[in-house]
Amino acid sequence: MKTILLLLSLTLAALNVNAVAEESDSGSTPESVVIYVDINNDDATKMADLLEGVGQSKAQAIVDYREENGAFIAPEDLLNVTGIGPATLEKNRDKIRIGTTE
Repeated sequence: MKTILLLLSLTLAALNVNAVAEESDSGSTPESVVIYVDINNDDATKMADLLEGVGQSKAQAIVDYREENGAFIAPEDLLNVTGIGPATLEKNRDKIRIGTTE
C-alpha cells in the first residue's frame, strides 16, 4: 500500500512539474502597462514625466491654462495651450484622460 501511495505521489508530482513547464513556455509576452495622465487634475510634474515631448515648462503651461480657463472638455482642447501642437497631442492621445473637477 505504501508503495502504491509513493508511486502515485511521484506520478502526480511529475505531472505537475510538466504542466508548469508547459505554462511558462507559452511564448506570450507580458502586456504593456499604460499610465494615464488626467489633464484636469494631475500636476505639472506628473505630466512632464509621462507625456512624450512635454517638459516641465509645457506641463506648467497646461496647468496654467486649466487654472485660467477651467477644465478641459476633450483632449483636443490641449491645442489651445501654447507649445502643444497636433504632433504632441497625437503622440500622447492614448495616455490622456479627462477627469472631472470638483
